[in-house]
Formats: sequence, structure tokens, C-alpha cells
Amino acid sequence: MKFVSTRDKKTWVSGQQAIVQGISEEGGLFVPECFPRLMPLGELLNLSYQELAYEILSLYFEDLGETSLQMAVDAAYDEKFPTEVVPMHSIGNSTFLELFHGRTLAFKDMALSILPHLMKASAEGLGEEREIIVLVATSGDTGKAALEGFSGAKGIEVSVFYPDGGVSEMQRLQMVTTQGENTYVCGIRGNFDDAQTGVKKIFADPSFTQELMQKGYILSSANSINIGRLIPQIVYYVYGYLQLLKEEKIKGGEKIHVCVPTGNFGNVLAAYYAKEMGLPLDRLIVASNDNRVLTDFFSEGIYDGDRPLYLTSSPSMDILISSNLERFIYHSSNEDAQAVMDAMDSLKQNRRFDWQSQIKDPSIYAYMADEVAVSESIRELYLEHGYVMDPHTAVAYSAVQQYRSETGDSAQILIASTASPFKFAGKVLKSIGHEVPQDEFKAVEDLAQLMEIPVPTAVQELLELEERHRDLCQPEEMEEMLCKKYLRGTND
Repeated sequence: MKFVSTRDKKTWVSGQQAIVQGISEEGGLFVPECFPRLMPLGELLNLSYQELAYEILSLYFEDLGETSLQMAVDAAYDEKFPTEVVPMHSIGNSTFLELFHGRTLAFKDMALSILPHLMKASAEGLGEEREIIVLVATSGDTGKAALEGFSGAKGIEVSVFYPDGGVSEMQRLQMVTTQGENTYVCGIRGNFDDAQTGVKKIFADPSFTQELMQKGYILSSANSINIGRLIPQIVYYVYGYLQLLKEEKIKGGEKIHVCVPTGNFGNVLAAYYAKEMGLPLDRLIVASNDNRVLTDFFSEGIYDGDRPLYLTSSPSMDILISSNLERFIYHSSNEDAQAVMDAMDSLKQNRRFDWQSQIKDPSIYAYMADEVAVSESIRELYLEHGYVMDPHTAVAYSAVQQYRSETGDSAQILIASTASPFKFAGKVLKSIGHEVPQDEFKAVEDLAQLMEIPVPTAVQELLELEERHRDLCQPEEMEEMLCKKYLRGTND
């Protein structure tokens, strides 16, 4: 399997190179040259999550070798997760795929638990002896998952930039209390799009990357722009479908829908890839919050990021420039790399591009849920079924309700439940109708009592950890902060 750039089909690399390099030199994202076909579902039906992950990843990253790939899977999906790596909870014809049972209580753990092992194995396979700096922009959850996944990894440093004031207090504390000696966290006085743009500028700066190389470093990424982060996300959609089969909620070959709350489009793109591989998925429901740029794109065919960014109770979706959409428009345009290049140039210059003539996938539906709808969804599901979900999942649940109301479709829908309600305890309690304590940890305790389960260990530990990372900078100073850290060694 080779991986080509979305902006230049003549540029291709191996799986190992795609993982280590992160993005193509001209700024494009790596995509597989073709979609491999899944094995017959009957042969996959009784596999564990770990076994299924190995089978799917081996279709893309054969060059890693069986031993390295198996070791990566075993190291990723171990005791960090419960016995059932991805629990599921069904309510009628909607099933919640609970992706938040890893160490950081968010779906990012599912891929960022294995990416460090894939990256290390890839570097070794390429004979790469330089130290890798993994550069991350986060809207809340990716940062901590990357810090957790790469912490202590030999030969790898990880640096995370997050929007100061643009993440929940729980998300902030998870990042700034990180203990690993190879970790660095810096807040920026801006939003996630500023952080993401800053990271891309750093990758595109040849003088800076050359200076890093002279010091024995190379850059890579842990955002879903890295194909090694995206491909593992395919696994849980296949796993979810197989579980529905085992529970006899669907019949073999029966098509289901998938609904994903998304801002950067990576999680829903993984479902799209699963569909292209032959998983019987019919419709992909894209769910946005008040930052409805994706909803408008799929409704109108125009991507318009030139609008205010709203800070919502689902901060991981507070995004206006959706990086992984680039991969989708590449596939949807019959791999027209020039059209993608033109669209991305327009997005860079004007924060918008017109794709009306290119959209050819009628199976994608898009909806949005504002803060009122989010609260109503959380309250409704709790009062009627006793099930508690976080605001991101509530955006998806609202989208499902809108879809069913619009279409009358009663088919089985798999909902990506992307974060633990404990990470947003205040919003959840307020939505249900409970008084919200000023202290966030007291809110977590109240929510645990309401749910009749213990406070997660990952949350309890935050009370005892000191804040180690206190740096703040302007978006235009991000490169300078890295210079201080890695070239001059003046950051703590």
C-alpha cells in the first residue's frame, strides 16, 4: 500500500514514511492509493477488538511487518481499557458506541494509544535515528490523548498547543498537569483554528525544519492529519457493526447509518473509509454544533470559514477550518489533486471555497444542534432512559432525532459517543436540571452520585497533580516557543 498526497498524486510514500512524516512537503495530506476490501464479515465476527485492529491495520501498513504491528496493537489496547474496549448501549434503534473509556476519557484515546507505537516502529523500519518532535494543535481532547500516548516514549518529544480559554477546565488541567519529561504544553491567545494554522505554518517553514534537522530533530504530527492516527479509527466502526450482528439487532449485510459529532472531520472520515472498504454503511450523518461550517458545506456546497467562532459546551468541535475535509474532497472529486490544491489555496487566502460542482455523495446528511438543543437532548435521554451523555454526543443525538423526523427512517443508527460526561459535568448537571456547584470537581462528584458510579480515576488524579506547563503565547509566536524549547533549551 502506497500513500499519495491530496495535492500532488505524483508524490507518494510508504506507510512508514507517511506515519513519520505526517503531512506531504507541499502541504497535502496522505491518503491510501486505494481502499482495501474487508474480509467477509463472518470471518471477523468473533474476533476481539485487538484481533480486529490487527486485521484492519495490516491492510494498510503491511510494510511495518507482522511482528511490529502485533506488538503495537498489544501495547495499545491493554489494561488501559476495560475488558470490552468499546462498550455499546442501545436505546431503541440507536446504539451509542462508547469511545471514551481510555485514560483521558475521550475517543482520541482509541487512535492515540496506538500511534506512538506505530510511529516508533516506522522510524525504526526507516532507520531514522533523529529524534521526532510530534507537534499537536488541540481543541481539547487530542492534546491530552497525545501527551498520554507519547509520554515516556524514547526518541519522541511531544508539543501541544491549545486555545487558552477555549477548552473546558477539565481539559486544560488534563494537559497542564502532564508529567512526562518529553512533553511540552503551551496555551495560545487565540482559538483552535489559530493553533492549527500555526502548526501548519511550522511544518511549511523550510528554514525552521532545516534548523531542527541540524540539531537532530524531525517534525511529525499526532493530529488526525497523520494517516497513522486516522486509520485506527476505522476499527471501531467495523467493531460496532459486528457487535450489532452478534446481538442480532441487524442481519448479515443489512445496512446501517452512522452519526458522528465532528469539527475537524477526522472521525466521520474514518466511517467513510470503513464504508469504502465494504462495511455495510448507508448514510453518514455529520453533526455540528453552533459552528455549523460543515452543516452548511454539505447543504450548500460552499465552505465558508469566514465567520465568528462560537465557544460552546462541546469545545472539541469549536472549529472553522476542518483539516480532514481535504481528504474527503480529494476522494469525492475522483482524486482531482489540482482541484484540491485550488480549494485549499482559496481557503488559505479567503477562508472559503466553492465545491458545489464536485459533491457527489448523496449519502451524507448534515445537521447542527445549538446549545438549547444540546441541553434538551441530554435532559430528554436522561429522564426517559436514565442514560447520561456528554455535550458532544448530545449534538449527535440531536442530529439523529432531526434525521429521523425529516426522513421517517427507522433503520439502526450507530452514534459515535466521543467523550465521557464527567469531562463536562457542569453542562450535564445543568441540562438535567440539577444545581451546578462552582467547583468543577464537586460537580463531578455530584454527577457520579447521580449516575451511581464512582468518579473515574483519571479525574480523581487531577486533584493531586501540580500544574507543570504554564507557557502562553500569541499564535504568531508558536515557532519561537519551539525554538526556545528545542533549539535553545530555555523553556522548562
